[in-house]
Amino acid sequence: MRHQQLIILLMVVLLSSCSIAPEAIVYGSDGCHFCKMTIVDKIHGAEIVTDKGKVYKFDAIECMVNFDKEIDAGEKAMYLVNHYESPEELINAQEAIFLISKRIPSPMGAFLTAFKKEESAMEIIDENEGKLYVWEVLVKHLNE
Repeated sequence: MRHQQLIILLMVVLLSSCSIAPEAIVYGSDGCHFCKMTIVDKIHGAEIVTDKGKVYKFDAIECMVNFDKEIDAGEKAMYLVNHYESPEELINAQEAIFLISKRIPSPMGAFLTAFKKEESAMEIIDENEGKLYVWEVLVKHLNE
């Protein structure tokens, strides 16, 4: 009986240590996994979380897209981005709307900003010009 309890306890510990979840970015301390710069911009940060719970943090969305090529497709569980409406909040990149506007600088010079809602992006584009993208089209555009 003790042997079975020990195996169950070990399985619980192992399963709980591999949680697949975002990790808060510590601005001014965490470094970008792609360009190695310190992440300070609270609007343009990003993360990839693997299916094993490994978190890769980035100072800009374009760094995440560039680093993405270094991870096997089957290992990726989540793509997350900070967004314009609520800096520091991470949202699902695959559901976000992206704006490239020369009037809104981003840390690595792609002028790329994420939005949670298309309406918010439309308000900003009216003031700042630019072009909107969904995730799949943005990735293709950045990889050209």
